[in-house]
Parts: sequence; structure tokens; C-alpha cells
Amino acid sequence: MRIGNFILFEKKQTDADILEMLGGGVPTSSGVTVTPSSALCVPAVAAAVRTISEACASLDCRVVEIGDDGTETVTRLHPANALVADEANDWTSSFELIRQMVVDALTRDQGGLAWVNWLRNEPVEIVRYRPGIIGAEYDPDGSGRATYRINGSPTPADQIIHVRSTFEKSPVSLCREAIGAALVMEQHAAKLFVNGARPSGQIVSPKSLGDEGVKKMIKGFMAAYGGSSKSGGTPIFWDGTEFKAISMSSVDAQFQQLRIFQLQEIARAFNVPAILIGELSRATWSNSAEMQRLFLMLCLEPWLQALESAFRRALIAKGDRKRFAIRFERDDFSKVDLSVLATALNSLIASRVLNPNTARDWLGLPPYEGGEDYANPNTGASQPGIGHNGGPALGSDPQPSPKFDEEERDDAR
Repeated sequence: MRIGNFILFEKKQTDADILEMLGGGVPTSSGVTVTPSSALCVPAVAAAVRTISEACASLDCRVVEIGDDGTETVTRLHPANALVADEANDWTSSFELIRQMVVDALTRDQGGLAWVNWLRNEPVEIVRYRPGIIGAEYDPDGSGRATYRINGSPTPADQIIHVRSTFEKSPVSLCREAIGAALVMEQHAAKLFVNGARPSGQIVSPKSLGDEGVKKMIKGFMAAYGGSSKSGGTPIFWDGTEFKAISMSSVDAQFQQLRIFQLQEIARAFNVPAILIGELSRATWSNSAEMQRLFLMLCLEPWLQALESAFRRALIAKGDRKRFAIRFERDDFSKVDLSVLATALNSLIASRVLNPNTARDWLGLPPYEGGEDYANPNTGASQPGIGHNGGPALGSDPQPSPKFDEEERDDAR
């Protein structure tokens, strides 16, 4: 509908949007309804979402140019480089954009959606709208092809960045029952402390004492044994009364273990090691480093490749996709542990896979003269006083060969 120079579009609501606006969703077997907002109230879910989204957003993202030999070099001349490496638009940084798109993909079945504004055949900004503004409808033939609308207005697919989770469902939807059980446990723990602590026992009398008798018994018991100065004494009961301790049931005793198990279930749903969301009961010095490596390889790497593909489709023209690509710098994670990084670089230089200047470039250091040579600094021609052919270097004194007498030579044999 047009009003003057303005065009108004009617937003087409999906079933998920309507249910979320009504504060509902699909109820779980535990009796609670799990929505993206309520799921993030579970600390384990919030930790998993933050761990994945912030890890993706913290990596350097660059546009690279692919050479004829397959080598990739970072190019800052492409207009998309500023959008993924610096600012997506005037009010959103690239870090915030990537983080929020991954959050949407982790919590909503629709995934993370953003619109790319093209002017004069160049991308000039990336805008991420609140959920529901950009809609995606898929062809009924099952091909997976999507048609996009912004506020009901059709939008070309090559202007939309779309990141979706595995199975076309978000982890929040797939582990709805596990999150619902965690919510119920949170509510149970809160009510337990709100209603007061469980009493340690009860005093049982074989006959009726009446209101006055109960008051006198409590007053006398507190006078004799109440207070920290009288604790530890042996109580004496009268008129046949006896004390019966109240023990916790098996369900109450296992409540803490059940909560830990539920945290591990949520970690499985998001495919993150439990130690990364605060479950450290089985963490050791050795397996913690291995879990972080598995997190990068099995959890983070698929998300990074999904982001690279989605950015490439929307930020690089179709005719230039064989020449340009978008890459996240994975090496930033190895720089966290300096000892591991130093060992890896020394091994790569010694095996002549890298030269010293390339290794220094990884560390953000300038090159030095002679650092382009692929040589092992520990053996061979790189040793001081040894020439390139393995013999003595020019200008160096030859080392005298050892002399053995006959007995020493026989012993050596």
C-alpha cells in the first residue's frame, strides 16, 4: 500500500513468530514451554550459545584472493573486506553482527538472517533485523531453495546472508525436553530455599499434649539446648516423647547429580565439551587441552564454514566467486597457548614447511634479511661454520680429524 512517497508492507507472520509473540511454544513433557528467550535463562544454554557465538565472532575475518596456483592472499581492496573485518554498518561492528547471527542460528529454527545493501554493484552495508522482519519460505518440492521477504517485500536471495543449524532445526528446538527439565530443576531449587530449609527431625509424643503442653515443651527444650553455647549436649525427653531424624529421600540425595547430568545433556545438544560451559567434575590438565582442540575441530569449524559460505554468496558477485572468498583466521586460537605455538612453529621451520619470515608474519612481526630461506636451523648448512655443500664454510678453520692408535681402532671396531 502506498501513502504519498512511502510504501507500507504487511509483515507475514509465521507460526513460530505468532507462538513466540503469545509467549508460548510447544510445551514439553516437564510441563514448561521452551522458547528462545526462556531457554537462555538456563545458565548451561546461555554458556553454550555464548561460547560458540563469541568464539566465531572473535576470529579475524578477511576477503582473500585466490591465485591461479590455489594460494590465498588477503586483499583489502575488495569492498566486502571492510564489512566483515571492521564495521557491518554505521551502528554495528562486524563482531556484533557475526555474534548475533550465530546466536539466532543456535536459538531459532529460521536461523540467522541479514540483508546486504548493494549500491553501484558493490556491497556497502550489512543490516541484521530483529527476528521476524526477514522471512524465508522454502519451495514445496524439497529442493531447499528459499524465497526471502523483508517486511513482506520480495528480496533477491543473493542479498540475504542466511546461516542455519544442522538438521534445519536449532539446538534449542532439538533439545527442548532437556532444557525444559533443566528449567524445572531450577524452579525446584529456588522454591526449596524460598520455603525454608528441611527440618533435621521431629519430636513424637505417644499422647496428646495440647497447645499449652507443646508450648511448654518447646520452651523448656530451647532453654536447655538452644543457642550455640549449648550445642552438642545430650537431649533428655519426657513423658515418653522421642526424637526421629528426617533423612533425605533417594530423589533428594541425587538432585545435584541430576542437575549435572542435565548440564551434560545440554552440552551434547550444542556439541560443545562440558568443561567449556562450567562442568569441571571430570576435567584434568591433560584432557582440558584436548577438549578445546575437539571444540575447534568438531564444533566451531562447521559453523565457520557455514558463515564463510553464507557471506560469500551475499557479499561477492557471482562472477567473482572463483577469484575471491571469505575466510576466518583459525590460527588465532593457537596463539592463546604461547608454548604450543612456539613448538609448532619451530617444528614447521625445522621440517622446511615454513620459512622464518612466514612464521614471523603469523605472529605479526616484520621479516628479517635471510628469513626467506627454507633451511633447518638445527642441522645441515644452517649450522655455524658449515657451508651450503655440507663442507667447511669459507674462511673457517678445518677441524682436525681424530687419530686412533691400533688398540683404540680395534676397540672401536
